[in-house]
Amino acid sequence: MKRRTVTTTTDVTPGEGPGGDDTGLLRIPAQQTSSVGAPQRAATRDGPDPRRWLALAVIAVAQLMVVLDASIVTIALPHAQKSLHISTADRQWVMTAYTLAFGGLLLLGGRIADFAGRKRAFVGGLIGFALASGLGGFATNAGMLFGARALQGACAAVLAPAALSLVTVTFTEGRERARAFGVYGAISGGGAAIGLIAGGLLTEYASWRWCLFVNIPIALVTAVAALSVVGESRAEGRASYDVPGAITVTGGLLALVYGFTRAADSGWSSLSTILLLVAAVVLLAAFVVIELRAAAPLLPMRVILDRTRGGSFAASLFVGAGLMAMFLFMTYYFQQTLGYSALRSGFAFMPFSAGIIFAAGLASQLLPRFGPKALMVVGTALAAVGLLLLTSVGLHTAYVSHVLPSEILISVGMGLAFVPMSSVSLIGVAPHDAGVASALVNTTQQIGGALGTALLNTVYATVVSGYLASHGTSANAQAHAAISGYTRSFVWSAVFMVAALVIILGLVRARRADVATTGTPVHVG
Repeated sequence: MKRRTVTTTTDVTPGEGPGGDDTGLLRIPAQQTSSVGAPQRAATRDGPDPRRWLALAVIAVAQLMVVLDASIVTIALPHAQKSLHISTADRQWVMTAYTLAFGGLLLLGGRIADFAGRKRAFVGGLIGFALASGLGGFATNAGMLFGARALQGACAAVLAPAALSLVTVTFTEGRERARAFGVYGAISGGGAAIGLIAGGLLTEYASWRWCLFVNIPIALVTAVAALSVVGESRAEGRASYDVPGAITVTGGLLALVYGFTRAADSGWSSLSTILLLVAAVVLLAAFVVIELRAAAPLLPMRVILDRTRGGSFAASLFVGAGLMAMFLFMTYYFQQTLGYSALRSGFAFMPFSAGIIFAAGLASQLLPRFGPKALMVVGTALAAVGLLLLTSVGLHTAYVSHVLPSEILISVGMGLAFVPMSSVSLIGVAPHDAGVASALVNTTQQIGGALGTALLNTVYATVVSGYLASHGTSANAQAHAAISGYTRSFVWSAVFMVAALVIILGLVRARRADVATTGTPVHVG
């Protein structure tokens, strides 16, 4: 049968969760329209695509790669830092370079996929991700690794929205679409856990570099398979890309993170730190002005100015800030303080992944009964308590008594919060803004994670330096200094979570009836 290129108009933009945990959630409205307002059409004019399940398998593999990439690199980070002589202040760039590029370019990537062709964007994103992974695997210095991670994030910002859009336009019948999203969600939900174990295995028995090299065969084989089984689709209308908006928001966030990093080396009052923070404010203000005046803005202000939706996005930002930083410091606590191997560290995080998957499924059942706000409040409160419990860890504390209870509380809390948070993002939104609104939950988590990791890594470095200055630099002093840095960072992670809780209490006004028409929750990486 001769293949056809299908013109569709679904506008969906997904993302990845902080720190490699599959925390991003997206709701697919029952009726979606594109940014140009035309109704969605069927996948083919002659009925469903006979290769649609093969296409789903290909898309799921790509999604799995994107999801596990963050967690696999997190486990390998202590080894990469030692190998490339990365400083304590700069180590966070391995994570934040990826999340900044991904979060800052995600909305633009979704629009590129819609208008340039989703299959084309999908294949191009896979090839780019493979090349970036190879560059990172061969990195000879810190800058090369940071650049490769940023390039991975940029490619993922095109690949991820193209993947979810392809699922949406390939499966047009209600039951089949639900099954397809169930498969997609299961892959996304389990991807982080797979990444933790794979990262431990590769780092321990091969090299941290293989945590990047492993993406190359997966991406290239998936790209070749996509050429034959995935159908092309694109949005109608004239292509419009808000490049100035993407440049200013990404540049502003980059300056902000770099300013936080410089503060760890030079202090908050240094000229370089101040100039970077001022540049960040100017660029982010310019972004707002551009979005208010642009004919086709990257981020329509009407989407975030609604009280409930805006509160959900702000809460998501603080949640991401607390969670990703926690993953960074727990990784180092496991490997450098408790002496865990990379593989054992991966298994130590497994209860966290299991807790989120379990609680997210539970939240989907509880949401119609209790409404979104109650679940968001309970979830963020549990996570805040769990983060506070982590402040009791020490040099010789046991995993079962000190770490495991915290992981359970944080993961269950986040699972309960993410489902309604995603649902709230679509309450009252116009159909042509549904893709942007859905993507913003994931975008804010990514950006919050990048900012929180950079800021708290600076807090950690400052605390450690202060401790060593007053207690000497013996091995015992360095060990206690690290514990002081971890616990102070966990306190601030809890503060971020409490800030999210306060925002939800003060701004979110969603009721049970409001979520009845927002669709079915889908886990995305």
